[in-house]
Amino acid sequence: MIRMRSLDFNMDQVANSGQCFRMRKTSSETWEVTAFARSLRIHREGDFDYVFECSREEYDAVWFDYFDMPRDYGKIKEKIRATNDPYLIAAVDYGYGVRVLRQDLWETIVTFIISQQNNITRIKNIIRRLCEPYGNRFPAPDILEKYTENDFLSLGLGYRAKYLTNISRAATRNDLDFNKLKRMNCSDAIKFLKRFEGIGAKVANCIALFGLHKIEAFPIDVWIKRIIDDYYCGDFDASRFSGYAGIVQQYMFFYQRGIGAIKKRALP
Repeated sequence: MIRMRSLDFNMDQVANSGQCFRMRKTSSETWEVTAFARSLRIHREGDFDYVFECSREEYDAVWFDYFDMPRDYGKIKEKIRATNDPYLIAAVDYGYGVRVLRQDLWETIVTFIISQQNNITRIKNIIRRLCEPYGNRFPAPDILEKYTENDFLSLGLGYRAKYLTNISRAATRNDLDFNKLKRMNCSDAIKFLKRFEGIGAKVANCIALFGLHKIEAFPIDVWIKRIIDDYYCGDFDASRFSGYAGIVQQYMFFYQRGIGAIKKRALP
């Protein structure tokens, strides 16, 4: 058991930040996380106190980096507050415990191709069906390469089925070279990813941020575009947050979805 206290970590916020689709809340204070063919139970014992139900060796080898624990999010939030930007300050205060996960690259590529024009509940269900035959393991490219387009259609992928057929084939043939991709800078990685059918600018940025941990990536989805249009008159310069723009994006995304839900509940 590993006990951890942090003012910059909130498991509910991490699990609902739209970056990972294999986290499940099993009770009001407990979550199950599946990653890297492992499962982890996390239990909250106070507002900022968590118990990781694993050995010290496993925590150090897997979960410490997965939850981006080496990074000082407190300092990043101080930098954001120093901008005196009212929207961003509100976003940081609301999503104080969001962190950008260090996820498996292949899993991130597949899940964000699936995420296009999709809602989080449906994405989770598709991924659950995809992984069920393999226990805790996310199916590797050589496994998915054997799937036909109809196999993917039967999982509920719709038009995305052909994208997974093609990307699985590209990965097994090394056209999609993971090692090469990991060595690229953020801009080159995004350009490279966009060569593949089904990966546009938004998905490529998500893969760069969540799968390659390129923290300067700044995905623009419908939520972020709405923020930029409504609060910044269409002009938001993410480059002023050099080296941590992706973390800013996550605060914005989580906050906007949250206040949207609050407003929706308030309607008569």
